Amino acid sequence: MANIENQKFIALDISRKNYLSWVLDVKLHLSAKKLRHTIDEDNAASNEERATALIFLRHHIDDGLKYEYLTVENPLELWQNLNDRFEHLKAVVLPKALNDWSQLRFRDFKTVSEYNSTLFKIVS
Repeated sequence: MANIENQKFIALDISRKNYLSWVLDVKLHLSAKKLRHTIDEDNAASNEERATALIFLRHHIDDGLKYEYLTVENPLELWQNLNDRFEHLKAVVLPKALNDWSQLRFRDFKTVSEYNSTLFKIVS
């Protein structure tokens, strides 16, 4: 629980721009801390594990979201609330990525690194 006060990655923005990368970061960090099960359905997490996971989640969300979900005391409930609020992004981002992929042409770039950069943005 050392260094729990330091942000490990960029907090979830209320404008939802970084939601998809934030979800991946949270899952990885909770897994590394052996707390991933606290955001899974039907978990048997202890109160201490829930509190630690909730502190971690609240520390990595925008202040506006903190105030909105101030009364939530379970990390699973907070995770589900955020998921319900932002999950529709996959339906928005995937068609755009597919369109960008179909429009991607090597000859439109001056260098291979520019092409690779754009390619990796689409893939991610």
